[in-house]
Amino acid sequence: MASTSRIEANKVVCYAHPDAPLIEDYRAGDMICSECGLVVGDRVIDVGSEWRTFSNEKSGVDPSRVGGPENPLLSGGDLSTIIGPGRGDAAFDSFGVAKYQNRRTISSTDRALINAFREITTMADRINLPKTIVDRANNLFKQVHDGKNLKGRANDAIASACLYIACRQEGVPRTFKEICAVSKISKKEIGRCFKLILKALETSVDLITTADFMSRFCSNLGLPNSVQRAATHIARKAGELDIVSGRSPISVAAAAIYMASQASEDKRGQKEIGDIAGVADVTIRQSYKLMYPYADKLFPEDFKFVTSIESLPQM
Repeated sequence: MASTSRIEANKVVCYAHPDAPLIEDYRAGDMICSECGLVVGDRVIDVGSEWRTFSNEKSGVDPSRVGGPENPLLSGGDLSTIIGPGRGDAAFDSFGVAKYQNRRTISSTDRALINAFREITTMADRINLPKTIVDRANNLFKQVHDGKNLKGRANDAIASACLYIACRQEGVPRTFKEICAVSKISKKEIGRCFKLILKALETSVDLITTADFMSRFCSNLGLPNSVQRAATHIARKAGELDIVSGRSPISVAAAAIYMASQASEDKRGQKEIGDIAGVADVTIRQSYKLMYPYADKLFPEDFKFVTSIESLPQM
């Protein structure tokens, strides 16, 4: 084969017609020169899908003969056999019960893990979380499940808490209310599982700050970058001056957004901000009351006021 063909830049070509396109014969596995018909390559690997349709499976059945990717979190490597639904009398016994059932091939442990992984993926899709967070949440759930540290707790509650922890550890935290909105579990139960998981796995999460939520809240409110920068500066200065000690970072971020928006031309109300941030109007007002007397020290120097500090709302 070396005498009748040559390789240029890792490409097989005909020695007599190097510029001629080659024809691939998939059945024989040969590469043939389109000019002279010379076989310049054999044993070509077919990289197409390995599909095989049988005569009795023409009614829209997926012809793929390969399964999904291997899942290292499952005990069997996710290589267990899945038996399709039976057709005809031979698939059922005299009582009408299917002779072959999938429950015999999947252990109860793997079944619980598969259901939890599916729940985590569903919740993550609803709030547009990337796959890296889903993978971390799956690993956390696997560790908790194998350690049997949270016996008696619902798997859905553990899955929701694992997703919350994964978000915190990946640097894109979500509030308990955001996780609760896409879950079937109450906020209190997710909080309990969150504390138990941290204790059981002997792990920790970074403290949340106002900067973790500011860009997302401002984006959802449709505020420009100038207001977002001002709100970030206000929240940071309020923390440095110890004005809002003891207040939740989420309520401080919401109050800072309210103050910055009221001083700009893109004004937003307390209820509108509260709906996005997941906090009550009264919570925003309480943080705003603490920050208002120091407003002249909180705004950045280059901020362009549309409404003066003296004209800002007083609670």
